[in-house]
Amino acid sequence: MLNSNELINLIKEYNPKCDEGLIARAYDYGKNYHEGQFRASGEKYFNHPIEVAKILIGQRLDDTTIATAILHDTIEDTKLSIKEVKSNFGDSIAILVDGVTKLTNLQISSGETKQAENFRKFIVSMSKDLRILLVKLADRLHNMRTIKALPVSKQLRKANETMEIFAPLAGRMGMQSIREEFEDICFRVLNPEARNSIMRRFLKLKNVNVDLVPKIIKDIQKELSLVSVDAIVSGREKRPYSIWRKLEEKKESFTRLSDIFAFRIITNSEGDAYTALGAVHQRWRAVPGRFKDYISQPKSNGYRSLHTTVLGRDGKRVEVQIRTKEMNEVAEGGVAAHWSFRDGELFENPFAVDPLSWARSLTDGFEAAENPNDFLEHVKLEMYNDKVFCFTPTGEVIKLPRGATPLDFAYSIHTRIGDHCVGTEVDGKRVPLYTRLRNGQSVKIITARGQRPQINWENMVLTGRAKSAIRRSLKHERRVENIRLGNAIARNAFEKVNKKPTERALVTAAKKIGSKTADDILAALGAAELTGIELMKLIYPEMFKGENLPEYSSDVISFVGLPAGAKGKTAKCCKPLPGERIVGISRKGKGVLIHAIDCQQLIDFEEKNENWLDLRWPEKFGTEGYSSSVIVTLLNKAGVLGKICSLIGEQKANITDIKFFEERADYYIIYIELDVRNIEHLMNILSAITADEDVAEASRHRGSKQVFSSVTPTNSES
Repeated sequence: MLNSNELINLIKEYNPKCDEGLIARAYDYGKNYHEGQFRASGEKYFNHPIEVAKILIGQRLDDTTIATAILHDTIEDTKLSIKEVKSNFGDSIAILVDGVTKLTNLQISSGETKQAENFRKFIVSMSKDLRILLVKLADRLHNMRTIKALPVSKQLRKANETMEIFAPLAGRMGMQSIREEFEDICFRVLNPEARNSIMRRFLKLKNVNVDLVPKIIKDIQKELSLVSVDAIVSGREKRPYSIWRKLEEKKESFTRLSDIFAFRIITNSEGDAYTALGAVHQRWRAVPGRFKDYISQPKSNGYRSLHTTVLGRDGKRVEVQIRTKEMNEVAEGGVAAHWSFRDGELFENPFAVDPLSWARSLTDGFEAAENPNDFLEHVKLEMYNDKVFCFTPTGEVIKLPRGATPLDFAYSIHTRIGDHCVGTEVDGKRVPLYTRLRNGQSVKIITARGQRPQINWENMVLTGRAKSAIRRSLKHERRVENIRLGNAIARNAFEKVNKKPTERALVTAAKKIGSKTADDILAALGAAELTGIELMKLIYPEMFKGENLPEYSSDVISFVGLPAGAKGKTAKCCKPLPGERIVGISRKGKGVLIHAIDCQQLIDFEEKNENWLDLRWPEKFGTEGYSSSVIVTLLNKAGVLGKICSLIGEQKANITDIKFFEERADYYIIYIELDVRNIEHLMNILSAITADEDVAEASRHRGSKQVFSSVTPTNSES
């Protein structure tokens, strides 16, 4: 373990003016408070914060960040208080140490919903000062370097979390070397057989291509000298996980991969970078589709470089990256380059991205997201996906994840444009909204004021921003429909108990189920989360005690043809209605059960003729409705359900229940229970529904709500 003087000397190599007193004081505090603590490997615990500090020294970071690294575990693991840190080291270091402690305490690898909420807190917290995340990444990197000391179960959990969260975060920040080390360590833990296989094939390839890297470096240097470009040329071998990922993505043989060996040309100016590119392409044939210009179109983390792949010695593919010294510092350190020192001064790299802008690109519009899972989905997409760059008709560049569609493009400009999108033109041609965009395309969005997001849009988009906006709009549209439908159900329920519907009564019911407003209770009714009778029980519980229970259906009737004094009860399996032929089945001690003449349950009584009674409906059926139900297949678009409910209302029928049984991108099937006067009334309702252009099918349904059973449910009353 380094002592304080050795640590200070490492800092002074890039920052001769470093605050030696601050670093020495932090060292002494950390060593004192961690005294007697040991890691799982058996080494002294204080070695860990010193190694974390060394990683950040390698990024040439400022004294405040280095001191934070030394103290980052003191609040969590020792008796040192944040108040004492603030008193001895100032507000800045205290805030950073406290921030790292809070990130450490968030259990990101918990259940999915909790993970999403914690990850949102993680991103929002670290976005206040990205140095918090820099220390946390260095902390995780050293923990991963020493992961073998942990039990296998903990190794797997830590590796999964690192691969899913910390590695892509490091990559998104532009810290590629840290990302690659994360991935390779995790690869070794999670898939050791695959890694060993890659290593064996790689060593075999190296033996065949002895001195390949030095020879290619020499070839490149020769070409650069011919065009008078002074540059540093280097070559390196890719890490095993990077090679394995390319094999999985490209489905190519190991020997055909172009980036097992990567070469880098570091020039003094941007002009020299393009001159070097020309020299490389003039000397070797470029591989089509493998050139990327991140200088003219930099990545969101500030990364700038020219990438090309050429056919080098013996026709082997060679990947070459070309950039300036300043670009290389950003490529190596990413966002950390904002705090990088050079010769004792904070170096203002012109290509370093503003940390606040970078953090805002992740959190913009999602800090107040209703659903934490939307936020997690958005940030993961932001971290994992490569970018495509498309243009608005005015030439503005829009960055999107690879695989994004014109709908993503529309929502990235403004939510209102996305919501009102009716079509798109890509490079002047009309294309479907689900078209996958490619680099350099020009996209024009066509809008219409009356347009609203459709339910199948969610499957067309890729970005979290678009998904969240579409879900929010659909939820609002559905709520409006549910409130309208709930109004009709509530009005019918109040009429049943001879009460007048009032907002105060609805608010009273809402409070009893944990809601707040009358609209909440109406929305619950419309969504079939609550029935009319359940609403009445919430408002008038006294009416539902004993004999006070109101009759909600006329299922006990004096039918013509019944024995003297007998009453008939309509069967639930077929729900017969006045006006259709009926038959009674006599049951010992249970009265007479009335079936429609075509009821399937009558098959069970074919051999029991003595039980059959020829019955007719009485001439006067009374004023109350009879329960019946229909099945309707609707087109899945805004306003259709409300329109169907209005049609039923126009036919003077009351809806008592609605259930959704199947919901697809283009249609859904609903079960509607309603009160009707007779069979003629029901047929009129079905005619009105079927005539609507947005209805695919409508039919009477007999029996229970289990509408997809091909066999009529057994009649429990028989």
